[in-house]
Amino acid sequence: MACTAEGVAAALRAAAEVIAEHRTELVDLDRAIGDADHGENLSRGFTAIVSALETAVPETPAGVVKLAATTLISKVGGAAGPLYGTAFLRASAKLGDAAEIDVPLLLDALRAALEGVRARGKAAGGDATMVDALIPAVSAAEGVADGTIADVLTAAADGADRGAESTVDLIPRKGRASYLGERAVGHMDPGARSTALLLRAFAEAAR
Repeated sequence: MACTAEGVAAALRAAAEVIAEHRTELVDLDRAIGDADHGENLSRGFTAIVSALETAVPETPAGVVKLAATTLISKVGGAAGPLYGTAFLRASAKLGDAAEIDVPLLLDALRAALEGVRARGKAAGGDATMVDALIPAVSAAEGVADGTIADVLTAAADGADRGAESTVDLIPRKGRASYLGERAVGHMDPGARSTALLLRAFAEAAR
């Protein structure tokens, strides 16, 4: 079953609720290795997305995703705004003017999001960033390419969970956490965790 613009909007609203529920957890994760603003910034950004969608829902899935991108870039400080904004922007470009998202298009959008984050953050796998959640997410999604949109997003969320967990044992090589070096080992990267939360929210919305 394909996903329309309204379906994407519903997924973003669901994601906003999940980020709000986990705001304190994300703040605490960031406090351990950063400046404790990740949960607050992301919650503010997704609240702004919901407000923008209340005004008008764009006609295409790409339009909705681009609205999310521009809102995050303009409303969210720190690293989260530019990184998530770039991910959504690259995904929206890949979606083009399609009226609905099918599985092949969704996979293209996920790959584009990963490449956007890699390019913007100059991060690779093993750097203990959200890239470590996105790489296994995309890989897992590709493994169920013959399934439904919900199957693809659930696999992506499962992969992101594993990836986020892997950052606990990594020495950060990017961002503020990199200043801590080995002292950051034992702490999950907040960006990887929020990536997993968002993908899980999208998967539940698709179901």
